[in-house]
Amino acid sequence: MRAGQLRHRVEFQRPQLDQDPVTGEMVKSWVVVWPNVAAGIEPLSAREFIVAASEHSKISARIVIRYRPGVDATMRILHRNKIYAIEGVLSDRDSGLDYLTLPCSEGVNDG
Repeated sequence: MRAGQLRHRVEFQRPQLDQDPVTGEMVKSWVVVWPNVAAGIEPLSAREFIVAASEHSKISARIVIRYRPGVDATMRILHRNKIYAIEGVLSDRDSGLDYLTLPCSEGVNDG
């Protein structure tokens, strides 16, 4: 993967439960794990979306980043006020330590 293909800057967030001091209710919030991560964002073509719809009807983009331990499907990615929910984490096929491909859904929920 060439560095020029990772031209977008994204932010990774992880969910966190905090207790409301007034009501005692557990409230979900999002905490920044990694800001300013270089990524390549590829919207799926209409054909790829139709094929993906047979198995994962929500997949709408593919985000590629350099390998980073700890990335999982509970996280979400922010890019230009868009929220991408990570649907899976796929390692590269050669070493598994060069880059990660993240199939993502956009606008389906809050991540």
